[in-house]
Amino acid sequence: MINEKELAQLSYDEAPKMVTSVPGPKSQKVLEDSFEYESMARGAGRYPMVYAEGKGATAKDPDGNVYIDMTAGVAVNSVGRCNPRVIKAMQDQMSTLMHAGDMSNVKRTELAQKVSSVMPSGLRENCITYFGQSGSAAVETAIKFVRKITGRSQIVAFHGAYHGIWLGGNSLTTGDQYRKGFGPFMPGVIHIPYPYCYRCCFGLEYPSCDLQCAKYVDYVLNTPYTGADDVGAVIIEAQQGESGYVPTPPGYLAIVKKACEKHGALYISDEVQAGAGRTGKMWCIEHYDVEPDMITWGKGMGSDVAMAGLTMRKDLAAQIDDYSQPNTWAANAMTCAAAMANIDILTENDGALIKRCAEVGEEISQQLREGAKDTELIGEVRGKGLMIGVEMVEDKESRTPLNGDKMGQILGAYLNKGVVVFPCGRYGNVIRFMPSLIITREHATKAIDIFLDVVKSI
Repeated sequence: MINEKELAQLSYDEAPKMVTSVPGPKSQKVLEDSFEYESMARGAGRYPMVYAEGKGATAKDPDGNVYIDMTAGVAVNSVGRCNPRVIKAMQDQMSTLMHAGDMSNVKRTELAQKVSSVMPSGLRENCITYFGQSGSAAVETAIKFVRKITGRSQIVAFHGAYHGIWLGGNSLTTGDQYRKGFGPFMPGVIHIPYPYCYRCCFGLEYPSCDLQCAKYVDYVLNTPYTGADDVGAVIIEAQQGESGYVPTPPGYLAIVKKACEKHGALYISDEVQAGAGRTGKMWCIEHYDVEPDMITWGKGMGSDVAMAGLTMRKDLAAQIDDYSQPNTWAANAMTCAAAMANIDILTENDGALIKRCAEVGEEISQQLREGAKDTELIGEVRGKGLMIGVEMVEDKESRTPLNGDKMGQILGAYLNKGVVVFPCGRYGNVIRFMPSLIITREHATKAIDIFLDVVKSI
């Protein structure tokens, strides 16, 4: 049982509390300097809020505005910003060893063992982990290893995918802003429709569709003359992130996994955004009773530090040559200590915090669905746990994506009322709620109440 009073102490009680409009004068100065000296190719671009302090599921800017943070650093701060236990683990390690190069250190080995113990069925205690600093690095490594293990060059990915922004991962990713003008990309990538049920490209509806989209994956992989004659792996997010927080429907992934087995391709579950308890289970794929051959992970496993990895079955890892993928900064001893503390918090007491994530996520999803009845602008509420997407539309009947001006009005008004959110989606019309798993029910409910008030005012 999670003690709600203890969770409340991890965040600023007064959130939201606004003393200036956004950005305030101090924040504006930081932004001006940032725009002059930093590349705006960064993920948030010119987002007008500036972080000065973070505590749990809340944050402060330089002007003293206090926010409820429904982003968790893009699903990173799983146990809250500056969690005291994570800080203590880092402080204890800092005085002993931090950088050790890409070689064994005590914490690195301990973390590898801990990662093995929390993997889903099929990998748990039967896996090897390659460490990196980002999800992009994990995916790049997966691509390289798949080619070595299978001797095949093609990889199947999906429309709406986000698998990183380096050459290989960006070739798998389909977002226009990451691709347009940056080609040519890695050859051998085959993109297949993802089961975006709200906007089904086949014009069907679940469950009467009989999962034709999944059967199409099998068709592409296992029918002659489709061009998929050298596929080494299929990589898929069990719940897509950047394209709109879209979960796969029940039964879909099982068909995809069987298609992989028939073809002889590896199944890679990209859990960079959906993993580490975010969906109400340690790994999103655990909702579907499918055993992956590899998992790419990152973000929430490190909480406040950069930590990522590729975890694969031992028999697969045995086929990778020693010294073939060096990474000087992988698994720094201090970041390993932080990640271990983070995983402990997530999994202790039989995963009580992750189970609470499922409960709180369902509570605020229901709150959103009830609120959607009073406005034409909310088309669908979807997602698992605290990975919730709200698709904004012009009206429910047409499902026309809400235009950019109205989205901007909603996001701007919401931020000025003290709640930080990021949009996503193929049309930029999905508002995603992905707070730290330690968010209090009071803060979560308040954030949704404010959102619904803002939407109804547009």
